Amino acid sequence: MRAVVGLGNPGTRYACTRHNVGFLVADDLAGRASWVERYEAHMAVTQFFDEEVLVVKPQTYMNRSGDATMALAEAVDIAPQDMLVVLDDFLFDFGRLRVRRSGSDGGHNGLASILERLATEEIPRLRLGVGPVPPEESDIDFVLAPFSGGEDVEGLVQRGSAATRCWLQEGIEAAMNRFNGSPALPGGVDRD
Repeated sequence: MRAVVGLGNPGTRYACTRHNVGFLVADDLAGRASWVERYEAHMAVTQFFDEEVLVVKPQTYMNRSGDATMALAEAVDIAPQDMLVVLDDFLFDFGRLRVRRSGSDGGHNGLASILERLATEEIPRLRLGVGPVPPEESDIDFVLAPFSGGEDVEGLVQRGSAATRCWLQEGIEAAMNRFNGSPALPGGVDRD
């Protein structure tokens, strides 16, 4: 079994914030599947291309995402390379994607927690651009703020879901080739 781990923060306060775009993609992928709470996470099992896939939303808050992911990996026996972590990235323009097989956390605390707890950087990840951060705003305030009315959130979620489905059906190389370098979507926050 493979897992898609969408990162975000639990609770209505954070529901529609940029930092929760991983949760939004997870919700889209799960569709009508029923969510259950186990291992400090909301989980749903859904079917993609004749394969059962576990869709996960850690409920430990972003900076402790690794706790829930580690508990899940041990309980369900999912190898790190069989997970795709879906997360926000304010360094990428709104709508740009980057799929990678492995690497550092790139300054993202949720991904850092997962890499630390699983003791490997060999975890596939999908970064969804939510930037740029306006010069007058802090990075933290920006990602914890709701999306602006002009941002094409639905387009971003659909693009993230499509990249995830590509990873599931065709593998990491195909997802990287198809989605890395994707153009930005309309509605990113103006830098000026």
